[in-house]
Amino acid sequence: MSILGGDGFTLPILTPVEVVNVEIEFTDSAKAAMMKNMDGDEGSHVLIISAQSGGCSGFMYDMAIADDPDDPNFQRIDADGITVLVHNKDSPLLNGIRVDFKDTLMGGGFQIDNPNADRSCGCGQSFG
Repeated sequence: MSILGGDGFTLPILTPVEVVNVEIEFTDSAKAAMMKNMDGDEGSHVLIISAQSGGCSGFMYDMAIADDPDDPNFQRIDADGITVLVHNKDSPLLNGIRVDFKDTLMGGGFQIDNPNADRSCGCGQSFG
């Protein structure tokens, strides 16, 4: 019997997260694309790079321009005047990545090369 007399009641288990100092390499084409997407809002907005659960390999990359959350749980990286944030929980997964931007006729976009990934999807958006 559980605490409240019902079946299936459980408490969440918190697992400690290793935090590493994140280093990210941005190619010149990635920096130019980031600057274009910021559209002059570099002073008030940041680029957040994260690893979300999902995708065919376990995690998916996510990049979003947002108002600066001013949260101490994010690490700040300066990419030639653009502030990039990575949450501490994602730091082991994203440390050492290389962000590039390809502009092709078949559809371009940001591409991430991750030395920490054991496996990746053919689309390049998922890793594990």
